[in-house]
Order: sequence, then structure tokens, then C-alpha cells
Amino acid sequence: MTLGQILAVIMVAMVISAGGTWQVQEWRIGKRLAEQAGLHQGELAAVSATAAKQMSAEQGKRLTLEQKLAASDQQHTRELSDAQRAQVYLRDRLATADVRLSVLLDATDSASGCNVPATSGAVGVVHAARRAQLDPAHAQRIIAITDAGDQGLIALRACQAYIRKSQ
Repeated sequence: MTLGQILAVIMVAMVISAGGTWQVQEWRIGKRLAEQAGLHQGELAAVSATAAKQMSAEQGKRLTLEQKLAASDQQHTRELSDAQRAQVYLRDRLATADVRLSVLLDATDSASGCNVPATSGAVGVVHAARRAQLDPAHAQRIIAITDAGDQGLIALRACQAYIRKSQ
């Protein structure tokens, strides 16, 4: 064998050795990448499961809060309706003179100049206190004012209940 042939054989052996080395390295790297991909997939699955649990818990909390708020809204609506019904009933009774509004007078106030008799009339009995009956139109306005006040108080209670339940 000539020197050229020996060099050619050595070159071929080196090329085959380098190719084999490259193939072995590719298999090792491929194996590592597959292992890392598997680990990454497992971590992603765990994160996804945790996120799904958290989302489910939050949806449960939101549903519970919505149910509480719906019950509170029903209660608020019922209270408001009852108060309005009572106000309408009272206004009707005032309008038909079935009931009259009166005010207590200060018997010791001589500066008022109001000489209302302390005795009762045929309409009702006044026990020991001086009273004056209000004009029905004024009584209606007073009832309207108290109606607005009642509605405001009911709305305030509903807002306070909403804040308490949403915390």
C-alpha cells in the first residue's frame, strides 16, 4: 500500500468516525430534549390543573355572592314594596278623613299664641295633652316626606347589606 492509499484509508476512517460521533451526539441530545419536553409537559399540566382549580373556586365564590346579592335585592324590593303599600294605605285613609294627623302642643309655651282647646271633640279622644289637627293637604305632604325618607332608609340598608356581603 502506498502512502496515498494509507492516507485515504485514514481519511475514510476519520470521516466514518466523525459521522458516528455526530450520530451518537444527536441521539444523546435528542434523548435529553425528549426528557426535558416530558418534564415541561408535566409542569404545564400541573400549572393548568392548579389554574383550573383556582378558576373553579373563584366561580363558586362569585356564584355564592350573586345568590346572596339576589336574596338581598329581593328583600330590599319586598321592604320597599311593603313601605310603599303602607304609605298608600295611610294616604288613602287621610284622603277619606278616616284618620287625621294631629300634633302635640306645648302647654307651657305662652308665646305661641295658639289657643287650641284641650278638650276632645266628637272625632276622637285626647288624653290630657293639647293637640291640633293638621289640614289634610299638609298631612298628605308630611306623609309624602316620610315616604321618601322611608325609601331612603331602605335603600341605605340595602347598600350596607351589599357592602357587608361583598367583602
